[in-house]
Amino acid sequence: MKKIGLVGGTGPESTLMYYKELNQRIDRLTDGKAMPDIAIESVNFRSVWNMVTEGNLNLLTDHLAEKVNSLVRSGAEVVSLTAATMHLVIDRVVEKTGVSLVSIPQAVCDAAAAKGYRKVGLIGTIFTMEKDYMKKPFANAGIDVIIPEPAERQLIAERIYRELENGIVKESTLREFQQIIERMRTDDGIEAIILGCTELPLLLNNSNSLVPCLDSVDIHIERLIELAMKD
Repeated sequence: MKKIGLVGGTGPESTLMYYKELNQRIDRLTDGKAMPDIAIESVNFRSVWNMVTEGNLNLLTDHLAEKVNSLVRSGAEVVSLTAATMHLVIDRVVEKTGVSLVSIPQAVCDAAAAKGYRKVGLIGTIFTMEKDYMKKPFANAGIDVIIPEPAERQLIAERIYRELENGIVKESTLREFQQIIERMRTDDGIEAIILGCTELPLLLNNSNSLVPCLDSVDIHIERLIELAMKD
């Protein structure tokens, strides 16, 4: 089994999900015979978030590239970033390191295409919703990606940063998100919703969403397991 390397800390809650799920799922898949070797390079979330918000993408690229190189030096063969927002610079990091990172956007797009979706909604951080890095694979696959209205985007981004990144899950926030998803289903005709921030599964899932969820964490973890266990 290949060693898995994760750039984590962006944020801590999703990093915990990755670590726990990778261990538990591989343990089940091997009938209790194996758990994966995992290396985690955890970044200072506050520091890298400031790099994103201030548009300091060169510094962000250098910082993430350093973490990726450290994972490779530790023997990791399957390497990824554990936050969709950090994919803002994934192409730059790949170019700088020469490491083929396991992409969240591509994994989610492949899952949407396999289900036959032609129009999906996207929620996540303000950068994930408004920039192109999450949408690009979908455009290439001929799948329309719809984002919420400006005021809705601000609300979603605020709830992610102030609550979910800190492990705070509120029923009132769930209701707000459900209302946004319902509007997007009615007005925009979305068939599913991309949970484009790796903290969103703390709040939303198929049992409480009004349309099917494309859970970026679950989908990405499955891709990591597939690659780690591949001969």
